[in-house]
Amino acid sequence: MKRLLIIIVSILVLLIASAVALPFIFKDKIVERIDKEISESVNAQVYYDFKNISLSIFKRFPHVSATIKEFGIIGNPPFQNDTLVHMDRLQVDFNLRSVLFGDYPSLTGIHLDGGSLYVKVLEDGTANYDITYPSEETEPESNFQIGIDLIEVNDFDVVYDDRQLQYFMALGKIKMEGKGDFTLDVYDLPVKMEAMIADISYEGTNYLRNKKFKGETLMNIDMDQMKFSFGDGDFNINDFLFGFQGLIAMPDDDIELDLTFEGKNNSFKSILSLVPGIYTDNFSDIKTSGTMDFSGFLKGIYNEQSFPAFDVSIKVADGMFQYPDLPRPVSNINLDMQVKNATNNLDNTSVNIPTFNLDFGTNPVSGRFFLADLLTYEMDGALKGKLNLEEVTSIFPVEGLTLKGILDVNAQAKGKYDSAAQIIPTIDAKMLLSNAYIKSADYPAPIENLNVNASILNPTGDMNDFLVDLSQFGFELEDEQISGRLKINDFSLLNWDGALKGTLDFGKMLAIFPMEGIIMEGKVMADIQTKGSYQDVEAGRYNRLDTRGSASISNFYFTSADLPQGIRIHQADADFSPDRINLTKFDSRVGESPLLASGFLSNYVNYILKDDETLKGQLTLNSSKFNVNEWMTDTGSTESSALTVIELPKNIDFNMSVAAAEVLYDNLVLKDIQGSLALKEGVLSFKDASMSTLGGKVMMNGSYDPRDLTAPKFDFSLNLANLSIPQAFQSFNTVKAFAPIAQHLTGNFNTNLDFSGTLGQDMMPLLSSLDLKGLLKVTEASFQNSTLLQGITSLTKLNDTNTLQFRNLSIPIEINQGVMDVKPFDVKLWDYQANIQGSTGFDGSINYLINMQVPAGEFGSQANALLAAISGNQMDQSTLIPIAINLGGTYNSPKIGLAGGNSIENLLTSALKSRGAAEKENIQEQAKQQFQAAEDSLKKELTLKSQMIQDSLQKEADKKISETKDKAVDEAKNLLRGILGKPKPAKPDTTKKN
Repeated sequence: MKRLLIIIVSILVLLIASAVALPFIFKDKIVERIDKEISESVNAQVYYDFKNISLSIFKRFPHVSATIKEFGIIGNPPFQNDTLVHMDRLQVDFNLRSVLFGDYPSLTGIHLDGGSLYVKVLEDGTANYDITYPSEETEPESNFQIGIDLIEVNDFDVVYDDRQLQYFMALGKIKMEGKGDFTLDVYDLPVKMEAMIADISYEGTNYLRNKKFKGETLMNIDMDQMKFSFGDGDFNINDFLFGFQGLIAMPDDDIELDLTFEGKNNSFKSILSLVPGIYTDNFSDIKTSGTMDFSGFLKGIYNEQSFPAFDVSIKVADGMFQYPDLPRPVSNINLDMQVKNATNNLDNTSVNIPTFNLDFGTNPVSGRFFLADLLTYEMDGALKGKLNLEEVTSIFPVEGLTLKGILDVNAQAKGKYDSAAQIIPTIDAKMLLSNAYIKSADYPAPIENLNVNASILNPTGDMNDFLVDLSQFGFELEDEQISGRLKINDFSLLNWDGALKGTLDFGKMLAIFPMEGIIMEGKVMADIQTKGSYQDVEAGRYNRLDTRGSASISNFYFTSADLPQGIRIHQADADFSPDRINLTKFDSRVGESPLLASGFLSNYVNYILKDDETLKGQLTLNSSKFNVNEWMTDTGSTESSALTVIELPKNIDFNMSVAAAEVLYDNLVLKDIQGSLALKEGVLSFKDASMSTLGGKVMMNGSYDPRDLTAPKFDFSLNLANLSIPQAFQSFNTVKAFAPIAQHLTGNFNTNLDFSGTLGQDMMPLLSSLDLKGLLKVTEASFQNSTLLQGITSLTKLNDTNTLQFRNLSIPIEINQGVMDVKPFDVKLWDYQANIQGSTGFDGSINYLINMQVPAGEFGSQANALLAAISGNQMDQSTLIPIAINLGGTYNSPKIGLAGGNSIENLLTSALKSRGAAEKENIQEQAKQQFQAAEDSLKKELTLKSQMIQDSLQKEADKKISETKDKAVDEAKNLLRGILGKPKPAKPDTTKKN
């Protein structure tokens, strides 16, 4: 990182020094020198405009100030879409005497106004700030001196996205000021800073979000030792004030920490400002009272094996807060909490909360908790409280919601958890919710008679005395009732006995508890009893489990942002037994496609209760018309979105019998589909699948394997019968690429193919990855109006028609790494016997050799006279003259030539001399050898190109997978924009250097 800073400053010094050197006279040379220095030192794209560099001696006299606007750096792959740093305006000050008379300029001030820094570290440790070329030197040499007495930063954003450490930080609207003198390696920096903390997360847990930060301290920075020391300073997060001092050092892979912190002059309102949802625009109007104290330290080594020792304590005494315009407060808030670990092992962390109490209006809640460590989990805790829900809305601002009822909680736990000794804490916990009532302003009817009676008991601490008893659960919504019970005993066996019965209207529930972006309606009716033991589940003894009953869904509809196509279930009925769920009826419409299903599911209990278990089943699926395209796009619109890879679940083992009258896939219409499908371990296999399409019949066996989403595989055996050649050309990109001749063919074909390769992210086969073997059979076809055919007739003069008729052709073909190799096959071209061989590349290139045997009389009187003059004899019709034709270029722009001569006359002379000399190898053999030598060279080039393309596509696919994680960064940036309230100036959309 230090090298990065020096490189950036070096570039700026070079740019600014150039501004002094008569830029209007030497501009071109200066720009050329700048670009040269950048290209030799920076492995990234640097953008700037020479016109945006200015010089002034009046801004900080007696210093000379140079300013550059719109300067930045964009990374090279894999960071080509990430702007590492962008600066709206950067002013750099130099000591005037050093510029005029010194050997090197002395840097005295930095002023940054607007911009952003985005640091990104991938899972493998690759970082986008590592933009310097490798050097044997430990540090780049510096030809300038640093003695800064002023640093100013205003309106700057920083996003740090470390996917190796799983650490994420987004800071916005940073304002910083530092003063003093320091050297390049060790220096003191008094600094003031303000920022908006948009997000700070570690290992998936968010610690701070949408908080205001302000701080002032004295930093000592030792770049050689990578040590950062903090003097006694004052810091604020929202209204919470604390002191912070100590050091952070990173001399090697370890992180050394020695930090202490404590609250300063805080009241209860200070810590209240940290609670999400409370620190709003009217926070200053909230009435508060009470005191608060906070202190702690963090000291030790952090690495994969060690965690620093720490001790953090918080105390709140006599706290109270009350929202304006609401009648009741939360009062008598007292908290004493200490989280401590005196070792370098995080498992030795203890938590002690000897005091906790508060009053929700007139309802007191109190508790205590002690946890000795994270190994034995020895604990002692209690929680007691009684809450009148009707008072909640008079304490907290909850618009449009009416609550009633009494919630009574009384819980105690003491002891330790030891699975080997079959010991758990003694527990006596009871929760009672009585006559609860919930009414939303968005729906006229309330949820009534909501009652929950639950208890957790273990009087002895033995696992077999453990009991969870949900003796009562139920509610009513517009004369529809839900009721249930559940009892679990013996912590080691987890025996259960429960039941659920009633009707639930999803539309009504969603109206009362709305969820953004979701539409849901319909009813579910259930009557289920279940009894068993989790020990039997683990052992697979499903015959001992007793889950039975029935459930039905009617008029169900669901759609969301993630499922815009929507699912509608007209009617679904299922009954349950211990070993399976029988789906007796499933009448639905998924998106725009009707779907009927029946069958069964097994291993469902294990699948629900355990991780890494597989749901098994056998289903029969029927559809009159199924549109696959709408499930292969992000938005459900085939017009606006490209097809994307379909991921398959790895914990599903289904055998499916499928029948569909019509299926739409890409631009294909498939009819009368029949076959068996198997989904197992994330791979979809096809067996004896058949369909009608392109005027013929397709039989198929094979598999689709998307387990590697960056390179999904397919492997099929196809039997194609009586398919239309022109329709195949219009429908298949593969045919367009490898058989472009099909666009000028009429007729049908039959073939058996073994076909495998990789799919792109658009679910289309990557032509460069294809492997194929098969025999193409054409009973009868017509070839006409082709540029290729016109070229052959024009060259040979053998026939002036642009139509060829083919009958009973058998063409062996093979595709390997994107190159189609056509083995030699015999064919009649017009009335002449011919043999054709060659190849077509995935890039559209063709390379073919046609050997023809042409009767001498077909060449015309002038050619026959030439033949007679050379041979001394009159050539008769039975004399066959060999002709070899080379085809190259592309199909639509072919290069056609004759082997053995550049004209028919030269070719005939060479052919006749070859015959007269009775040479062992005639002209066709010579042409074949020359062709094969050239073809081998072309195949090597195509294979290399194929591998390069696949590597490039693999990187592109990896990038798309990574974009999922990039969404967190985008969300953070959007949050910054939302918090800051004004858009940043647009950054340049080009990396071109001026």
